[in-house]
Amino acid sequence: MGTARGEKLGVAIVGLGGAVATTAVAGIEAIKAGSNQLDGLPLAHLSVAGLADYKDIVFGGWDVNGVDLAAAAEEHGVLGKADNAAAGTMKAMTPWKAVASQKFCKNIVGRNMTAAGSHREAVEMISDDLRRFKQENGLDRVVVVNLASTEAWPDLSLDTLNSVQAFERGLDDSSEAIGPAMLYAYAAIASGCGYGNFTPSVAADVPALTSFAKDRNVAVAGKDGKTGQTMMKTVIAPALKARALHVDGWFSTNILGNRDGFALRDPNSLQSKLNTKGCVLEDILGYPVEDHLVDIRYYRPRGDDKEAWDNVDVTGFLGQKMQIKINFLCKDSILAAPLAIEIARVLGLAGKRGDGGVQEQLSHFFKAPMTRDGRKAEHSFHAQEAMLMDWLNVG
Repeated sequence: MGTARGEKLGVAIVGLGGAVATTAVAGIEAIKAGSNQLDGLPLAHLSVAGLADYKDIVFGGWDVNGVDLAAAAEEHGVLGKADNAAAGTMKAMTPWKAVASQKFCKNIVGRNMTAAGSHREAVEMISDDLRRFKQENGLDRVVVVNLASTEAWPDLSLDTLNSVQAFERGLDDSSEAIGPAMLYAYAAIASGCGYGNFTPSVAADVPALTSFAKDRNVAVAGKDGKTGQTMMKTVIAPALKARALHVDGWFSTNILGNRDGFALRDPNSLQSKLNTKGCVLEDILGYPVEDHLVDIRYYRPRGDDKEAWDNVDVTGFLGQKMQIKINFLCKDSILAAPLAIEIARVLGLAGKRGDGGVQEQLSHFFKAPMTRDGRKAEHSFHAQEAMLMDWLNVG
């Protein structure tokens, strides 16, 4: 279950008080307390030199809601009191003051925010938090994972986002093109901390920050965690292609009632989510699916219990029409939290190996994987898994 050396890995989470983050913290604290429940952790069965042990992970991070993590977890309702063996530890954990913007994330507000007067000052505050986190906890290395609510999509054509020099000027001028996710990504890279973006928000994937990560030899990966409906697509679509079953249409709908779903009530944030979900089928199948429709709705009564429903229309031998129905009733954070943990561990290992820049092997965990040098992303689930296993040297 990792290295015997016991290196301590710090995981600084953007959105520490959210449902996914509090679930991840509760799971790791339960393991530290003696739990052997490792279901859902995809890399738990592997022995990889240098990969941090779950018991050696230390959490910290930022959130606009400043309540302690035990209270936050109770509010989200993912874990019952019987499940949350880590409540005592979590009660002592409170998020650091966050950098946020109503322009980029309209529906998420809170009082636990920095008083930064400029982008440059915000970056310095984030960097100071990372230095303090590492020193106070005696950490060997720190990675940053973005689990915050989805931000609006920026104008990617702006010069500010397309070179390191222009981005630096944008920080000095507090350019409106730069959102909070980018500020955290920049601060992480500047601090030598690997960065993983589990959200659909634009962050380290802009050319300016991809170049910055390459120049600094810091590992970056993302974006948008692949947990439920899209995961099923990337498993099923390659099989349909292999059997020469033509996909005529694929209708997908989601209902969810957690904080992430609430953020997606803002049309601009919703579009960011749709942008990362829409490219998978065409890339796998090799042809456009004209009637590929994706609908996401906030439905408060469901809370974290998301329902993903798919209808697939296919044409087979002799032009015969067939249908596939999929109904995935899942717990959003229960699927997402272990993936965020594994992303952090792999980023930590990349840092230990001196492997900087875009980490394509982490494509396995993302809907819109980052690639090096503009290469086309691999979306097929099992091909992505092979990439990861090869990089871990267990393939």
